[in-house]
This record gives sequence, C-alpha cells and structure tokens, in this order.
Amino acid sequence: MIRSIGRICIYRRLLAEMDRRGQRQVYSHELARLAQTTPAQVRRDLMNVSGMGTPSKGYSVPDMLDSLDGYLDAGHCEPIVLVGIGYLGRALLGHFAGRHPKLHITAAFDIDSEKTGGMIHGCPCYHLQQLGEITRDRNIHLGIIAVPANTAQQVAEKMIECGIRAILNFSPERLNLPANIYVEDIDVTVAIERMAFFARQKNTQNKRNMNHAGS
Repeated sequence: MIRSIGRICIYRRLLAEMDRRGQRQVYSHELARLAQTTPAQVRRDLMNVSGMGTPSKGYSVPDMLDSLDGYLDAGHCEPIVLVGIGYLGRALLGHFAGRHPKLHITAAFDIDSEKTGGMIHGCPCYHLQQLGEITRDRNIHLGIIAVPANTAQQVAEKMIECGIRAILNFSPERLNLPANIYVEDIDVTVAIERMAFFARQKNTQNKRNMNHAGS
C-alpha cells in the first residue's frame, strides 16, 4: 500500500506537468517510462483509483488528474506543524510555502526563544511549549520533525501527546512509537551515502568496460 501510494503521487506530479503543457492523453507505457516502472504496474495502480482509460486512447490527463486529486487529498486544506527551526527547518518552510493547495505548514516550533515569535516564509513560529495549545485549537494531526537525533524521540512523543498521528521524520534517529502512528523517515545522510556508493560502483564498472574494450 505504501509503495503504491508513493507511485500514485509520482503519477500525479507527472500528469500535472503534462496538463501544464497542454497534453490531453497519455498511455500507460509513457507514464511507466517517466515513473521508472512497468506499464502493467501503472495500469494496476490507476485501476485502484479509476477505471477510466482504454488501450487505444490511453488516459485522459485532466480526468485522471482530477481522480488522483480526489483519491490522495482531503476535501479541505490540511494543516501541518513543524518542530525544529534550524537550517533544515527553515529550508523546508521555504520549499513548501504555497507549493501544495491541500497541505500547509501552519505553525513552526523550537525551544530557542530567539527563533520564535516571528514569521518565516509566512509561517508563524512559536515556542515548543505552545505545541499542544496550537495543535488542539487547530485540530492538527500531521507533523514534521527537523531536530537533531538526540531530541527526535522526545519531540515525537510530545507530538503524539498533542494529537499528532502521522510524522515525517527528517532526523537520522529511528523513532520508537506506537503502531497506530504513521512515520515516514527521510534520512538525507543515508541517501547521500547510497548515492556515493552506487556512483563508485558505476565508475568501476565503466573502467572495466573500457579496459575490456581496449584489450
């Protein structure tokens, strides 16, 4: 289910770009190539959302985009809180500001009083002590953690106490939370290490191919 939702999010982003370019129809093999999956997988994923689409005409880009919006998004704009207003937190606020019509970081929190009391990229910043008050008053259930590893578990537990039910975790700490809490881990360091490893593998393979071709 998690992988399927991830692919559907990618399809929506690709379809949105096609729609901006004025493309009206798309075939499963086109989406598969852009999403780096198979046409059969695309058809299975989209069948869960909508049955529209034919082998001869493919999918209507605007219609499928509407279907994906209805499938993925709530009927209203969902508020999100962010904890951690360091370099990463500020970058996230700047990146996400106005990017998604149905998701909005509505409040940011930190324990450093020098970082709170103002606005960053249009988002009001509060002391962490106000987290419960803000989340309950605004009925917020989504949270982002952008704090150092040694405080991530504590922040996550506080979020849960305040009513947060899904967390996007940017810290390298693996959180130990109840099973009914959804956690999405984004470890930038691991991603960079993985990138460097596979780059070395590719480079080694290219050198072997060149040596083999020259022998």
